[in-house]
Amino acid sequence: MRTDHMLTRLERVFARLDREPERPAHLQTPRMSRHRVVLLGSTLAFYLAIVVAVLTTSWLVRLDWQIMFFRPYEQWPQLHAFLDYLVVLGQRGPTAVMVAAWLGWRSWRQHTLRPLITLGVALLLLNVTVGAVKIGLGRLGPHYATEIGSAELFAGGDIFPSGHTANAVVTWGILAYLASTVVTRRVLSVVSAVVSLSVGATTVYLGTHWVSDVLLGWTAGLLILLALPWFEPLVARAEAYVFELRELLRRRLEEGRVSEPVAAALTPLLSAGGKWQLRRNAEAPAPVPATAPANPQAQAAGQPAANTATGHGPTPRPAAHLTTRPHVIRSERTPVTPVGSRRPPHTERTTARGTPARPIAGG
Repeated sequence: MRTDHMLTRLERVFARLDREPERPAHLQTPRMSRHRVVLLGSTLAFYLAIVVAVLTTSWLVRLDWQIMFFRPYEQWPQLHAFLDYLVVLGQRGPTAVMVAAWLGWRSWRQHTLRPLITLGVALLLLNVTVGAVKIGLGRLGPHYATEIGSAELFAGGDIFPSGHTANAVVTWGILAYLASTVVTRRVLSVVSAVVSLSVGATTVYLGTHWVSDVLLGWTAGLLILLALPWFEPLVARAEAYVFELRELLRRRLEEGRVSEPVAAALTPLLSAGGKWQLRRNAEAPAPVPATAPANPQAQAAGQPAANTATGHGPTPRPAAHLTTRPHVIRSERTPVTPVGSRRPPHTERTTARGTPARPIAGG
């Protein structure tokens, strides 16, 4: 019953997505305007300036060490328990699940897969760009620093830029990016900014990141959000491809070119209300019933029975016929327990008459 209920709900979801993607009139796809291009260029310049400042061990690195020696977690220990939970808002796993659940509901309401695909593209860009810089620079964190005043670069670390901070900017900022109205976009922009700033400051308080790590994490996440309109054509093509793939699977189900076990699993997902069924190319003829022998005694004696129509000759047997029952895989067959022992007989232990030989006394 529970499985049937889940399949029914899946059918309702895919039946709603089966309609043509229709967006409300007020839902507009963000475009790469001149203002956005200028903001993107300024953010990129700030990003490069932070990297150069760390590479040259400038005043920014000295600020990192001063705050590290200040030890904020010792100055305000009463905040430690609360901030341990707050920093979870920057972890990729929990935040991605929460935001994906919300955007999945949005996709169902708006009959489009664009919110979920946009989230996937943003997270992919985040992993590639931030991960590449982390591995390339190899900076160590404050807890693993080895030389006072050093930038701790190319030492095998993966702390620069801050992944928590960049993930908070992208994951919560994507909600503002996909907002339906201008008012909602402004409110969500403020909320995402507050969450991102809080997560970045919390990592500095806990001593897991330098200040420059957090600054670069904020900048990296903002760059991804500003560059997303360039990937809107890719999102549209991916959405069209998903719907085309679904239609292709549906046509194959109609033509019967999919095996029955696979069809049984795909039909509830690809059907709208369960109305799509498999069409067989050719129906198998009905089985011909076997004719009773005219002379049972002759058949028992091994003689062919006479034909009842002509009075002579054996009765022709009906042609062999393949039934339409589904093929039973080996794991579904009833196991057969072998009768008797599987050990081979020992001929040297038996006599000619087959009776077991007794041991010779005194041997």
